[in-house]
Amino acid sequence: MSHAPERKEKNCLNCGATVIGRFCHVCGQENVIPKESFWNLVIHFFYDITHFDSNFFHTLRYLLFKPGFLSKEYLRGRRASYLNPVRMYVFTSAIFFLVFFIVYNPRKTILNTDKPLTYQERVNKINDFQNELKKKENDTSILIKEIELLKDSTKVITNLDLIKAAGRGVFGEVDHKYYRTISEYDSVQHRLRPAEKDGWLKRAITKKQIQLNTKYKNDPNEASTNLLEIFLHKLPYLLFISLPVFALILKLLYVRRKQFLYTDHAIFSIHHYIFSFILLLFIFLLGAVRTSPGFHWLRIIEIGLFILWPVYLYMAVVNFYKQGWFKTFVKFFLLNILGFFTLLLLFVIFFILSLIQL
Repeated sequence: MSHAPERKEKNCLNCGATVIGRFCHVCGQENVIPKESFWNLVIHFFYDITHFDSNFFHTLRYLLFKPGFLSKEYLRGRRASYLNPVRMYVFTSAIFFLVFFIVYNPRKTILNTDKPLTYQERVNKINDFQNELKKKENDTSILIKEIELLKDSTKVITNLDLIKAAGRGVFGEVDHKYYRTISEYDSVQHRLRPAEKDGWLKRAITKKQIQLNTKYKNDPNEASTNLLEIFLHKLPYLLFISLPVFALILKLLYVRRKQFLYTDHAIFSIHHYIFSFILLLFIFLLGAVRTSPGFHWLRIIEIGLFILWPVYLYMAVVNFYKQGWFKTFVKFFLLNILGFFTLLLLFVIFFILSLIQL
C-alpha cells in the first residue's frame, strides 16, 4: 500500500469499476491520486525492496531446509506468504549466471596447443604418423614433414607447431582431403558424377568446416575459446528449455497419480532448479576461493555439496509425492537417467548451434 492520499472519486482509473474501499475489487489497483511526489516514489521503492527481501529469505529458508515443502504449499493454495516460484527462479538464475561468468574465465581454454610436447608424446605421434604413411590415405608429404619436425630433438615442439607445419585446418579435414576454399570444394564436387557427389547435409557441414578453418587458421586456441564462450552464453536458454522437459518426465513417472497436474510437476521442477542454482553458486564460489593458497581443504565441502544434490532431490520427491521409499527410489533412478540423457541431447543440440554461430 502506498502513502499517497486516497481519491474522492470511486471509479477505478485502471479498469473503470466502482471502488469500494481503498482497493479495486476487480483489478486490485489502489485508488489513490496518480500524481506522486518524489519522496513517495522513494518510499515506494524501498518498501518494494524490503518486501521482496523478506519474502525471499523467508521462502529460501523453507526451500533449503524442507525439501518439497514449498511445492506442497503451492499445491494447497498457500502462496501469499512465499515468493512466487517463477519470480524466484528468474532472480536466482540471474544471480547465478552473473557470478558464474565473473568467476569462470572461458579464456582458460581446455585445448592447450602452446604446451611443449614431452619426449613420450613425440614418440607416440611419430608412430601414429608412420602408421598413417603405410595406409597412404593422407598427403604423404605433410606426414613426412611432421615426422621430421618431431624427430628434430634440437627444437621444442608444440601441437600448434605441427598444425602450422602441416598447413592443416583447426577443424580437421573431410575424407582425408583439406580444402582451402569453398570454391575449391565446389569445383571438385562439380567434376564428380551425380552418384559420387556429397549430399546436402555433408555439403553444408563441409562448407562450414572450410569457413571455420579459414577464419581460425593456425589458431586453435582462439577457436576453442570463442566456441566455449558462445556455448556458455547459451546455458541459460538450455536450462530454461530443460525445465519443462524435466516436469514432463515427472508427469510420465507419476501418470497414475491423477491429483497431480502437469503444472504441479512444473512447480516442483522450478523449486528444484532454484535449489540447484543456489547449490551450484556455492560450489563455484568455493572453487574460486580454493585456488588460493591454504584453502585446498574446501574441496571436502565441495564434494559434500555435490553429494547433497541428489539426496535433496530424493527427499523432495518423497515429501511431495508421498509414495513409499522403494517405489520412490525406482522412480528417482529413472528420473535421473532420463534427465541425464535429456540434458545430454540438449547439450549436443546447443553445441551444434554454437558451432553454426561461430
